[in-house]
This record gives sequence, structure tokens and C-alpha cells, in this order.
Amino acid sequence: MTKLLETIELETGKKPGASIIWMHGLGADGNDFVPIVNELDLGGAAVRFIFPHAPTRAVTINNGHVMRAWYDVSFGDLEGKSRRADADGVHESAGQIGALIEREIKRGIISKNIVLAGFSQGGAIALHTGLRYSKKLAGVMALSTYLPLADELPREAAAENKAVPIFMAHGVFDPVVPLAMGAGSMTFMMGLGYAIDWRQYPMQHSVCAEEVRDIGIWLRKILKS
Repeated sequence: MTKLLETIELETGKKPGASIIWMHGLGADGNDFVPIVNELDLGGAAVRFIFPHAPTRAVTINNGHVMRAWYDVSFGDLEGKSRRADADGVHESAGQIGALIEREIKRGIISKNIVLAGFSQGGAIALHTGLRYSKKLAGVMALSTYLPLADELPREAAAENKAVPIFMAHGVFDPVVPLAMGAGSMTFMMGLGYAIDWRQYPMQHSVCAEEVRDIGIWLRKILKS
């Protein structure tokens, strides 16, 4: 049985009817996106936000320092020839997020009212997990990120989420995960038939006010439907 990750939870109203599991980036923790909850206009919807803390592990790209990470990164500045993510770490984290989804279902939130969201590494795990999850989800939000282990997706994709709404956003000047990586993943997924709401903003590896507004609009739309 997968051990549940430690999480931070916020609810925007009593008896939430939807849950958003939001994963942070490399070296951060679950606190990273908590402040955004108050900036989102969800139209009064009662939503449970869940911000898990990634496990700690040695990260090759950071000289082997131990930090919170969803998987190891060993491909330099992401511009090199080897862009393959740590498959074992990706699969382990996907299993841990799957366990959080199952907990929400046991708490009374049906799967089609659950959103997976994440920034950078967290967004990579949101995409990897959401497109393979065997129950219909409300949506997948992937910010400043890319699709890891893309070559495995065609044979591992879950039919239940072939039509899942996907919101992808990226900074034009991102020096950490170059725009070309995010856009390349978007093009690859669209080639497989996924519908993606793609946005790009004049920023680096971060989140901007216009993006937060667009996230709120997208969340209202998919949670209403």
C-alpha cells in the first residue's frame, strides 16, 4: 500500500464538491502555491485544495544535494541531448498522487470533480499521472513544464482521460524549462488527439497575474461542466 504524502489542505467553502491536487516544483514544498488560492476567482465554488510535499531525494542536477523533488534530474540545463527524466522517480510519484486521488474519492469527491495541477516538476507529474489515470478526471493543469517519458504515453494512455481538459502555460523567457520543451510536449500530445488550452506569457520560470486570472477562468469552466 502506498504511503500517503504529507499535505497542506485549504477549503474554499463547506462540504467541497471538487478537489484540486496541486504539486510544487523542484526544491519547493506544498506551501509554494497556497497563496494563489485567495487570488483565484472560483465563482463561489466550494473546492478542497491539496498541496502535497514531494519526498526528499538527491538531485543530480544540484550536485546531489537532497531536496524535495518528484524525480531526479540529470540532464543539465535541459538543453542537452539527454532529456529523459528519472523513470523510477516519475512512476513512484505518479503512484503517490494516485493514492491521493483515491483518498479524495473515499472522502466523497467523485473522480470527474478532481483536478491535477502542478508547476515545473509538479506539472510534469500532473501530466504523467492524469493521462494514465483509469478514472475520468475533471482536468489537468501543467504550468511551466513538459511531458516526461513521452515515448511511453501512446501505449499507457487511459481511454478514460483521452478527452480530459488540459491547461498548459509557459513563460516565453523560461531559462529553466525552455519554452520549446513545453511547446514540443503540447504539439506531441495534440498529435495524439488531446485537446490543450495553451497559453504563454512574457515571463521566466514563474507565474504571473494574467496567468492566475486565466487559471481561475479555466477552473470555473471545467468545474462547472
